[in-house]
Amino acid sequence: MVVFENKAILKLLLVCLFVQFSFSAANFFRPFNVTYDHRALIIDGKRRMLISGGIHYPRATPQMWPDLIAKSKEGGADVIESYTFWNGHEPVRGQYNFEGRFDLVKFVKLVGDNGLYFLLRIGPYVCAEWNFGGFPVWLRDIPGIEFRTDNEPFKREMQRFVTKIVDLMREEKLFSWQGGPIILLQIENEYGNMEGSYGQKGKEYVKWAANMALGLGAGVPWVMCKQTDALGDIIDTCNNYYCDGYKPNSPSKPTIWTENWDGWYTSWGGRLPHRPVEDLAFAVARFFQRGGSLMNYYMYFGGTNFGRTSGGPFYITSYDYDAPIDEYGLRSEPKWGHLKDLHAAIKLCERALVAADSPQYMKLGPRQEAHIYWENTQSTVLNTTLSESQSACSAFLANIDEHNTVTVTFRGKSYSLPPWSVSILPDCSNVAFNTAKVGAQTSVKLVENAQSPKISAPELVMTKNEVSSISESWMSVKEPIGIWSESNFTVQGLLEHLKVTKDESDYLWHMTRIYVSDDDVAFWEENKVSPTLVIDSMRDVLRIFFNGELMGSVSGHWVKVVQPVQFQQGYSDLMLLSQTVGLQVGLKGEFQKIFTIEENEKAGWTNLKLDATPSTFTWYKAYFDSPDGSEPIAIDLGSMGKGQAWVNDHHIGRYWNLTAPKDGCPDSCDYRGTYGSNKCMTNCGKPTQTWYHVPRSWLQASNNLLVIFEEIGGNPFEISVKLRVPRILCAQMSKSYYPPLREWLHLDLIDGKVSISDMKPQIHLQCEDGQIISSIEFASYGTPHGSCQNFSKGNCHSPNSLSVVSEACVGRNSCSVEVSNSGFGSDPCRGVLKTLAVEARCVSTSTIGVSQF
Repeated sequence: MVVFENKAILKLLLVCLFVQFSFSAANFFRPFNVTYDHRALIIDGKRRMLISGGIHYPRATPQMWPDLIAKSKEGGADVIESYTFWNGHEPVRGQYNFEGRFDLVKFVKLVGDNGLYFLLRIGPYVCAEWNFGGFPVWLRDIPGIEFRTDNEPFKREMQRFVTKIVDLMREEKLFSWQGGPIILLQIENEYGNMEGSYGQKGKEYVKWAANMALGLGAGVPWVMCKQTDALGDIIDTCNNYYCDGYKPNSPSKPTIWTENWDGWYTSWGGRLPHRPVEDLAFAVARFFQRGGSLMNYYMYFGGTNFGRTSGGPFYITSYDYDAPIDEYGLRSEPKWGHLKDLHAAIKLCERALVAADSPQYMKLGPRQEAHIYWENTQSTVLNTTLSESQSACSAFLANIDEHNTVTVTFRGKSYSLPPWSVSILPDCSNVAFNTAKVGAQTSVKLVENAQSPKISAPELVMTKNEVSSISESWMSVKEPIGIWSESNFTVQGLLEHLKVTKDESDYLWHMTRIYVSDDDVAFWEENKVSPTLVIDSMRDVLRIFFNGELMGSVSGHWVKVVQPVQFQQGYSDLMLLSQTVGLQVGLKGEFQKIFTIEENEKAGWTNLKLDATPSTFTWYKAYFDSPDGSEPIAIDLGSMGKGQAWVNDHHIGRYWNLTAPKDGCPDSCDYRGTYGSNKCMTNCGKPTQTWYHVPRSWLQASNNLLVIFEEIGGNPFEISVKLRVPRILCAQMSKSYYPPLREWLHLDLIDGKVSISDMKPQIHLQCEDGQIISSIEFASYGTPHGSCQNFSKGNCHSPNSLSVVSEACVGRNSCSVEVSNSGFGSDPCRGVLKTLAVEARCVSTSTIGVSQF
């Protein structure tokens, strides 16, 4: 029997966990200082290994924030990270906005209320696939300005905003030394990618930015990401898919990973990226294995680019990012659950990780290696046991081979390492976690029509929804083509879009009147040529109208436009509508605010017939009731073409029904080997986005106003309200899997009464809050085949499988089932490795008309 060797570390962990819980119940923290050494951040005098989760507060509503923060904490996060968004906070120079989705103070305070720390990345350039990289457009109009270089007008404005944010955080007592959660700040963002293009002025700007930040007296450390020449008092950090080989530019600085890209962003007409959790967990484990100290997921929750906040070129409204928490605030399983287990395993190693200045390295094979962390550095890796009086020891065993499972010997024991994986041994003896072995549940999310009938409690079954549209009554009004107001002006040539619109609209009309003589027509006919409109360069979208008729459309990133035009003798109007995804700024409907509850009745709406022909440049409106329950809501705009949508005055974003290429998506995703954004793509041959998130806090019980502006034609009668529902749970685990991480904190284990090897693995199922498990669709303990939604019994099967799992799970929000012969009453087939496979269904407690129990 292998007795647990590190009782001291786990007793200390229990005390630390209790203390952390006690403080999280209070308002923030007692004041503490944050410093650092070469190994880690030092928080209140102690080194810490930290897990951080990125949540951009404007990409969710304030009503969503508490649940997002709570799920991040439950998933093992110690820190929440976010950028600030200058153009959201200062849309007009000197006029600040810290309300609603931009209430940064409220967001930081909520993080502190949950006992978590905060990493505030001020920038102020953030990129983040955010409109204009976060810069306010009015910056462009400042005389002599040049962005992100040694330019006095830019530096003056940047310093003013950064100072505003730091002063606001100080006034609200949100820094650690004030008892607040903020432990780190960031200045600039990935400037190292472009510094060289500015020459010496770029180098001077980096020094200025660092000194300016340090001079603000924030009282916590500053970081610069992707900035290898950061000044001595600034920590340079890594942004990448893998950062285990990264070393800061000074031996006195800790290794910090500010952006671990757990997915990627998406463009209209593109495939959807997916990063397998086995690879993501491998990257995180390797980072801590090789000396890393703080890792931040970019993103832990991605959210939604509401309004016109999505950047370009052509970034979609969803910013889901394949994150552990999806765009709607639901857990993405198994990513969330597997990472939760990883974080727990790393926390079990924290005492040894922070105690050692550097790990001991051991070569285990051609592409296999171990890193061992000892609290007592005089210990040797040849020791086979540790007495209770000795210090903590933790080890990471890595197999970097992309293809083969390898058995290695470490401290006299054999360990099987799957390809491209890391095994974590909190006590240098027993494996608590392997990055390639996923024991977490899989959650299958369905998009269901909102109109679902209630069913009584005893039935506990799902009812299939019938397809239904959002409304059978739509109204419409045409948007005029061309110049519609006297508020226009005349210029020579074409003007750049943002210079005119000031980012107040996606749309800008250009119009010119051309006279064609009889001689012109005769010349074209005689030489057999046709007149052509040529525009040397445009980006995003351009629509070409001739005498009020749409002649053509062009989209792209800095492309040349060549459009044949059929002129007739006399005067003709040539009109161009440029768009950002824009001399008349905007649309008439925008100017009149017909998308608002207060102003929409002034637009002259007419009833739309069911058989109406799809129309370009048309406004539509309808009213709908809010679905019952608490499930997230989406509007299906798959029947529309391209445009924008509003609900109850809230701009839910742009939509565009573009289809991804049919090729480029593998039948299965192999996690092994280096990940890139084009690996493991999904959604080939389907529209990039058809469902658009509508936060429930934006809705009332009935008569919700939906307004659509459609550019190219669509059928609003097929628009429907959907519920985003995690309906199906699956889990599959063999007897050889590891015990739950929480068992490492079991008192009997710590006191030596039992061994970790005596603990049994357990399948864990958990519905979302407000749901219960309504039925077990499949259960087999034995040798089941297949995968989620396609399980089948094998030759070996315990007849008690369904009853055991049903008794443990049905009617509960969550349950655990032990994977053992004793758990199912007997051994159904001796000498065979048994596996438990389960498929369950979740149902909302509001749907069945009973409270959660």
